[in-house]
Amino acid sequence: MKKNLYLYLFVFALLLVIFQFINSKNIIEKYETDITSLKEDQKTSKQTIMDLEDQNLDLLYFNLENNDDALTYFERDGYNTAELIPFLKDELYKLNELKDDHPLVPYASMTDKPMLINKVRLLNHKWIIADFSDGEYWGEMLLNYEITDDRQLKFKVVESLLYPPQ
Repeated sequence: MKKNLYLYLFVFALLLVIFQFINSKNIIEKYETDITSLKEDQKTSKQTIMDLEDQNLDLLYFNLENNDDALTYFERDGYNTAELIPFLKDELYKLNELKDDHPLVPYASMTDKPMLINKVRLLNHKWIIADFSDGEYWGEMLLNYEITDDRQLKFKVVESLLYPPQ
């Protein structure tokens, strides 16, 4: 009887060891596949980040805040560019508050809402591109701006377009 008990214990222990071995092997294989997939995801994520950084640099190319030559142009005249850039944008947005038609938007509104400038990008020390809309119709315009010797800001519409309704 004692022999059979030892035999059963030995078989049970052997089955337990085999179970542990197979279970551990499966867990390790799963971890290895998870690590491999995470490394691949990390590679694609790094590539996506690099692509987005390149795209961001391309978008920043025509931007007054990143154009050293244009900033130097203003600094030579004694302007603080950190204050000047928000000032230029604010002056354009202030024109939205006028009661009559917008003085810069060359198109009259075809709805009950007025044409307003929505988005502004300062390209350099002379040009601005702006987006305008009345809620239904929209367009873009290229503006020329200058600060006169008596520190007055003047805008001039160089070109504009109104997109057809969809």
